[in-house]
Amino acid sequence: MLSLTLITVEKQQSSHIDEALHEYIKRLTPYCKLNLTCIKPERLSDNPSETEIAKALESEAKAIEKHFSPNVYTVALCIEGNRQTSEQFAELIKNATDNYGKLTFIIGSSHGLAERIKQKANLRLSMSSMTFPHKLAKVMLLEQTYRGFTILNNKTYHK
Repeated sequence: MLSLTLITVEKQQSSHIDEALHEYIKRLTPYCKLNLTCIKPERLSDNPSETEIAKALESEAKAIEKHFSPNVYTVALCIEGNRQTSEQFAELIKNATDNYGKLTFIIGSSHGLAERIKQKANLRLSMSSMTFPHKLAKVMLLEQTYRGFTILNNKTYHK
């Protein structure tokens, strides 16, 4: 069974999206061992300079790296990443399962991820050119992961 980790840099706050998040966590249970790790973002001023943002991303990168494990297929979600169809994403899950047994997705803060985190990743993935709230991006990622498993298992969920 695939060990799946989702690392996010976000504020922990309850939202109306939590119900959808919990639904996909429940749906993924038969397919993988899911671990959600939430890292608190660095506080920035209202109008942060590039230097302040770079320092924050560096601090967040150190926190993210504490959760890196060797021999894990790692995917950094970033706007400049590759886009994939649901079928391609399912293939990514299959390859990670077959070759690593472990898969980690990383979603950065509102300012993204430090470049070194993106460089350490096996893949840079973009879900869209649009920007989404973190909780919604998590739901979308978990939904696509569930969809990927249903594709791989010939279930009727994927149309």
